[in-house]
Amino acid sequence: MAVAPPEKILKDLAELWVTTGKQEAGVEAQGVLRACTMTLIVITEDREDPSGLGETIAALMPEHPARTIVIRLTGAGERSIAQRVFAQCWMPFGQRRQICCEQVEITCSDASLGDLPSVVLPLEVPDLPVILWCRSPRLLGMADFPALAAMARRVVVDSSALTDAPAALRRLADEAAHGMLLGDLAWTRLTRWRQTLAQIFEDPRHAARLTGAARITVCDGGAVTTQALYMGTWMAGALEAAGVSSTVHVRTKAQQTFAELECGDFHARLERQDDHLVSTFDGLSQYTLLPKPDDYLLLREELGIVHRDPVFASTLSLTSQVVRF
Repeated sequence: MAVAPPEKILKDLAELWVTTGKQEAGVEAQGVLRACTMTLIVITEDREDPSGLGETIAALMPEHPARTIVIRLTGAGERSIAQRVFAQCWMPFGQRRQICCEQVEITCSDASLGDLPSVVLPLEVPDLPVILWCRSPRLLGMADFPALAAMARRVVVDSSALTDAPAALRRLADEAAHGMLLGDLAWTRLTRWRQTLAQIFEDPRHAARLTGAARITVCDGGAVTTQALYMGTWMAGALEAAGVSSTVHVRTKAQQTFAELECGDFHARLERQDDHLVSTFDGLSQYTLLPKPDDYLLLREELGIVHRDPVFASTLSLTSQVVRF
């Protein structure tokens, strides 16, 4: 199949709005409102169930309306790109006017990855942020990935899907050092954990007890995961800012998920128990609801960040230096 010219796709988008407007003209409604605050590029595998991803994108649009470009990778095969356009629409409660966003779906073989920038770049909405959500773990290790990432201002990945966590974070740190503005859903899953521990670090009475050397222990279900590495490194960085040295250890012989800090008589522990986060400090435990976030919740948080996240960037660059196994 020949490479789709972007002019053809833009023409299809224009015709889409004409058709949608005509459809609305015959019903008791107040027309259609086009909404767009960014270009969202999603790269995924063609074998992935499209309904789940479609539901996630549809849920995101009311809060982060975007021209969404979904690129589905078909894997090995002849050089080919195919495309179609459609609209994501919803009607806010109590209103009679639909709000719609554009969506372009491109199907692409691995052999055509090099053609994607010439197709996608003209489709980006001018003067608005461009976010690339890479859902394909194998793409992160391919030679075409940097060129595809360069299409966007910010790139969001999920390093938890990669098998070798230390190698994955070294690769991401290297990409960040070369100018790639990154987000990682593995880091986003730790937001509530970090917020809970930050309340302890920020209390002057607790900070005064942090003296000498500290020991940090993290465990994520008995595996070395990027989330465990992120959590341990972030804790070490927070202690260093308070003038306390620390060592970080990852436990791999327990099926629990926890983060623990020991420093003299100071002892704090966070642990996931089913859908709860149990925080224990000075022998007292507190339970808070912590359901496992889905892609919608994680990406909603990431789409609210369009600039560099200095805490994440610092944690990513230090992870390979501070963690011990």
